[in-house]
Amino acid sequence: MPSNGPPANTTTEANSKRLLPQLQSKFLKNTFEEVGGITRFVIHFFREVFFPPYEVKELVKQSFFTGYKSLLLVAITGFIMGLVLTIQSKPVMSEFGAESWIPKMVGVSIIREIGPVITALICAGKVGSGIGAELGSMKVTEQIDAMEVSGTNPFKYLVVTRVVATTLMLPLLVIFSDVISLYGSYVGINIGGKVTFVLFFAKVFESLTFTDLFPALIKSFFFGFTIGIVGCYKGYYSDKGTEGVGQAANSAVVIASLMVFVIDMIAVQLTDILA
Repeated sequence: MPSNGPPANTTTEANSKRLLPQLQSKFLKNTFEEVGGITRFVIHFFREVFFPPYEVKELVKQSFFTGYKSLLLVAITGFIMGLVLTIQSKPVMSEFGAESWIPKMVGVSIIREIGPVITALICAGKVGSGIGAELGSMKVTEQIDAMEVSGTNPFKYLVVTRVVATTLMLPLLVIFSDVISLYGSYVGINIGGKVTFVLFFAKVFESLTFTDLFPALIKSFFFGFTIGIVGCYKGYYSDKGTEGVGQAANSAVVIASLMVFVIDMIAVQLTDILA
């Protein structure tokens, strides 16, 4: 019996070709809208951060939640990171008779790249999602609107304090993580061997220079600022009720984590150019 229309696979291909440009256009539109929204949010932040009133009490509170409440997670992750990196490096370095180089290699790796990036990713998951969910729930329950009606500046009270807290606390968490990671490396190198504490850290600091420490510290400020801005932005403009709270927390983690890698890539390129 003759067919009355085109084959099904031909129709599917035609629909796919027709839908693909529409999806690409929608993706680009959403991306540019997101970038524009975050840019306006950052400009609004800098308009508010330098002028009174200053919410010092709320800033201290948010710094406590961002910094102190993250110490245990950062410490455990840092210790395991240093321990595993050392244990995995020992067999390879032993083949070349270069076990004495392990403290130098691990020290430079942790302080320049691994420590700042891993700590930032931990904070993006813990702190960024927490900020997004908290502000998102306040948005959908109209608490932010109530603050505006009562004469309080919700942006300064909720956003500025959290962004400043993450910007200031993340470098401190990175330093703490680096120290714990190096101690984990010291423990790892003493599994099946014996290196004194003083000798190990003498070898670590012997290999470090100003160009290792300074760029790592500076980019950690940008990591903290980005995590705070993205988390606050996604939560502050959350919608769709309780479903939007979960979306705000999830997208805050995804975008902040992606931005951490982008900032790290830019920082590495600038360091290579200026070094």
